[in-house]
Amino acid sequence: MSLLPFRRRDDRSGENRWSAGCGIEARSVCSSYGDTRVLHEVTACFAHGGVTSLIGPNGAGKSTLLGVMSRLQAADSGAVLVDGVDVSVNGGRELARRLAVLRQENAVSIRLTVRELVGFGRFPHNGGRPGPDDAEHVDYALGAMELEDLADRYLDELSGGQRQRAHIAMVLAQDTDYVLLDEPLNNLDLRHATSIMRLLRRTAAERGKTIVLVIHDINIAAAYSDRIIAMKDGRIVSDGTPAEIMRTDVLKAVYDMEMQVAEVAGRYVALYFDGEDELEEYGAALSTA
Repeated sequence: MSLLPFRRRDDRSGENRWSAGCGIEARSVCSSYGDTRVLHEVTACFAHGGVTSLIGPNGAGKSTLLGVMSRLQAADSGAVLVDGVDVSVNGGRELARRLAVLRQENAVSIRLTVRELVGFGRFPHNGGRPGPDDAEHVDYALGAMELEDLADRYLDELSGGQRQRAHIAMVLAQDTDYVLLDEPLNNLDLRHATSIMRLLRRTAAERGKTIVLVIHDINIAAAYSDRIIAMKDGRIVSDGTPAEIMRTDVLKAVYDMEMQVAEVAGRYVALYFDGEDELEEYGAALSTA
């Protein structure tokens, strides 16, 4: 099965296609940092397969929701279920065989080569005793991220984008049914960012993976996602296909700014840069300098 990354999505019917067969389910999840509530009664179902993007302004709660789903962040109330099992009571190695997560910040305290880092993705399966099957997964992940030539280089010898690709490769090597990625395109140039999104689509389509990612580029989200969930102030404010989310009224409600949405070659593109107004403001600033 092959899915085109830029296929047309015309369904604006609003029909809820996401409630049947939840792979990951968040039920009325609340979470706080100190006295600040960052998630308010969030309920969401992530069905088996497909790519879902979480979008929204800074502080919307996207990364926190991903953290609660992966058991990296505690919930004050509510529950998250993976294949019907509550992650708060059944986690650890068993959960790591089912669910992999890439965090925004991935500091490594020991000096590792790229291959060694990617090999850590196999730990939930081999307990630190790798075999031939593990080597195959590592080689696949290195190839998918175009890291073969860097496999024996140390992480501190790489650029930020190369290190990001190495961490994504580690998640791919883990080979789980569910993949959660928190801003995976950080530090990546355009070629590698679009290459990774194509790979995620292929992985979801051909291997049946469920991929959920936090992303700030709404145009990339629209081009490569099956579903987009928009968050604001710790709540889900819109949920649907790219066609349903890439609308001027929806985007204004999410981001508090005017945007136009165009369709180019079957893709929905948000135009959020008003060149004329920006140039006028820039010229006014120069004239008073």
